[in-house]
Amino acid sequence: MAQWDALVDAALGELASRSLLRATRPISLALPPAPPETFPGPGPWDRAAVEIRLDRATLHQWLAEGGEASGQEEELGEKLILFSGNDYMGLSSHPAVREAAAKVSQEYGMGPRGSALICGYTTYHKLVEESLAELKKKEDCLLCPTGFSANMAVMTALGSISSLLAVGRKPAKDERIAIFSDALNHASIIDGIRLIERQQEAVVFVYKHCDMSHLDFLLSSCSIKKKVVVTDSLFSMDGDFAPLPELVELRRKYGFLLVIDDAHGTLVCGDNGGGVPELLECESGIDISVGTLSKAAGCQGGFVACR
Repeated sequence: MAQWDALVDAALGELASRSLLRATRPISLALPPAPPETFPGPGPWDRAAVEIRLDRATLHQWLAEGGEASGQEEELGEKLILFSGNDYMGLSSHPAVREAAAKVSQEYGMGPRGSALICGYTTYHKLVEESLAELKKKEDCLLCPTGFSANMAVMTALGSISSLLAVGRKPAKDERIAIFSDALNHASIIDGIRLIERQQEAVVFVYKHCDMSHLDFLLSSCSIKKKVVVTDSLFSMDGDFAPLPELVELRRKYGFLLVIDDAHGTLVCGDNGGGVPELLECESGIDISVGTLSKAAGCQGGFVACR
């Protein structure tokens, strides 16, 4: 990754020369120390109920349209397992999570007051970032408002490298970032890629879903030096895993930056909840891990963890 280290250092140097280099978290509001809270085990919140109320006439209409009438009065309610949500661990209903949210709102109120760059960053944010970096086995982590915005932030940040190094002009095609994206990547990745492509900061290649032979061919055929491969780790629509070990092998071969969206793997896959890379034992080969807190973590926000 020496090539990418040099590129990032050069881009940061250009920002510094323009007096544009800023700390992303210049102010942190301190909190009194508190003992860590742990979850003793499964509880009733793991099967939190979702109650749906239907108008009686609507229910009978649905029953009539669903097949032959039995002539008997149908039950108006039935217990079902909800599979349409992403609260995989049931943590959004956990008493400790509810109590923590109430505690923070009492201390800081509900509004963010400002961006992290100004005055919206607290010790709580710092604690979450450090914990996520440790979970993902990365040097640092940056919180974002949502998982969608986290993917957008990564793509636009990578694209800006080519513009910064071009110094006052649009980068030529061979100076841009070459993005190699899985055909079934999440919309947030696709939108971020489209944005930097429109800004003439990137050249985009889409490889067939989880097809490493096709990706290998595209990589070998591309003369652009700054290469990035981005993929979901666990594809939510189809439920299949990206072949991360094979991607890591290609990374060693071509020296590209490997970015994954581990939104559906974080806190679900791996012995420690580290996600799909932990499950497939290839954490050290992932350069940037994007995730969300609105699924298994049961709250709100997104994050970017990287070297």
